[in-house]
Formats: sequence, structure tokens, C-alpha cells
Amino acid sequence: MRVLVTGAAGFVGREVVHRLVEAGHDVTAVTRRWWQDHPSNVRQVVADVLDSAAITHAIGKCEPEGVCHLAALTRVRDSFEDPTRYLAVNVTGTIHVLQALGHLTKRTKQVPRFVFGSTAAVYGPVLKQPITEDASPRPTTPYGATKLAADQLIGFQAATGALAAVSLRCFNIAGATPRTLDHDLSRVIPKALAVVTGREPYLVMNGDGSSVRDYLHVADLADAYKAALDSAEVARHTIYNIGSGLPVSLGDVIAAVERVTGRRVAIRPNPPQNEPLALLADTSRIRRDLAWEPRRSQLDAIVSDAWEVLERS
Repeated sequence: MRVLVTGAAGFVGREVVHRLVEAGHDVTAVTRRWWQDHPSNVRQVVADVLDSAAITHAIGKCEPEGVCHLAALTRVRDSFEDPTRYLAVNVTGTIHVLQALGHLTKRTKQVPRFVFGSTAAVYGPVLKQPITEDASPRPTTPYGATKLAADQLIGFQAATGALAAVSLRCFNIAGATPRTLDHDLSRVIPKALAVVTGREPYLVMNGDGSSVRDYLHVADLADAYKAALDSAEVARHTIYNIGSGLPVSLGDVIAAVERVTGRRVAIRPNPPQNEPLALLADTSRIRRDLAWEPRRSQLDAIVSDAWEVLERS
């Protein structure tokens, strides 16, 4: 299958590209800047999703049978500081991709498969855990709101018969592979590893560190993209939660980093924040429908893989 991946040079995008190549797909990578170490058998197009003409040209030239749309801004705190930028990239950027696919479909009469990188942030605070796909979305952040708007737009477009769409609502992505390492220090595991290597002075702990989150290995997420692409059905928009379903507290993360690295994580205590005590994914739908399993998402495996790749980099 000819597959176009937006956001291909990002943490998740890199692993998705490699996984699709391994599965035998003909992949075109769309990136905002030149990706120096992209796979030699992957075509690269430098284009911004905010540039409608550039995206239309890229899609028209590639004529993809499938698209994995990962290009996005993803930092929750940053979205409060610049909500209009998040709206532009995450919503308008998605509109440009969908419009370009619409032009292609009119010309080729072929309906593309479309897998969208959504987020658990669309749900907002949910009392009942783990969270199912039937939970009513109530995002409390600009980031979550923009992703929900894009999700809804994709659903409306699929209903016209112009898409075969799947949204993957991801929880916390972590870990590493020999070709993919997370450098975003706004996320807990990369930050904790940066602390033990001396590149950062400390890790902030809100309250007693007992709030629980759901961590998924990036390689397991890439498997989900491949499975979703294979399963997408014309005129349908299927939503799947993607997570491990394993409750992990900040204290658990710190203990795992210290256990794996043999080094102490310096902590700076912070007052408790107004945040959910738990955010866990119910992944029974994707396990049932696509026979997908998070095989590499135990906490020690996630931390060990990230530490191993970091030491080699």
C-alpha cells in the first residue's frame, strides 16, 4: 500500500514509518524540516501542514492509498500559552490534509484509509476508570479541544463516504527503540533519565507522587498504527483507546528509573496540583477488533529500552 505519514520525523512518526516499511508498505514521509537519517527506501517531502498548496501537491504526487496523520503540536502546558497556534496546526492542518485527499479521491475514485493520532486529553477529567471510548469527551485544555475538533471533523468526513478512518486516542507514550528516542523533557520518563545523567538538576514531584497514569511503549503504538491502517473501513470512523491499561504512579516511575540505572533521581517536591488522580485506558475494543496487544509496555521494559538507547546516543 502507498502510505503517506505526516509528522514523520517526530518521536512517534519515526517508529510508525519504520513499522510500515517493515510491513512492506511504500512510504512517503512528510516533515517540516529535512529528516537526515530517514530510511533509504522512504521518500521524503518537506512540507508544513499549514501550507495547503504544499500538502495538496505532496498528496497529489504520492497518490497515497493510506495516510497516517501525526503532524501536531502536543504539549498541554504550551497549548494554554498559545491556543490559536494549536488550533491552526491541529485543526486547520488536518483540514488541509483532508481537503487534499478529497481532491485526490475525485480524481482517482479511490477512497483513502486514514489513521489519526488523537489523544486521551479529549476526555478531560473522567471519574470512572479505566476510560472507555464511550466516555463523553470534555477536554479541559486547548490541546485536548483541538484534537477533539479534528476527531469530529474526521468523523463527519468519513460519513460522506470519502474516508475509511480510524482515530487512535493515545495515553502516555514512552520508551525507545534503536531508531527512536524521546527527547522531550516535558515528559516524565525522559526528564527522570536526564536527571540521573546530570543533564537536568531534578524532577518535580507534585504532591506525594501517587497520581496514576498509563504508559505505552512507542513500539506498541507503531504496531497499533499498522493494524489500524489495515482495518479501516470506507464510510466508518472507528475510535480506539491506546494504552497499556497498567496503573503507574510517579513514584513507580522514579523507582523504576533508579532500579534500571542504578542511580538516584533527585526530586524537588511541589504542592499538589489540580489534576486527575488516575487516567487509565480501557483497551478492550482494539484488543477485540484488531487482536492488538501492548507487548512491550511493562514499566521496567519501557525504562530499560529508553536507558539503553540514551546511553548509546
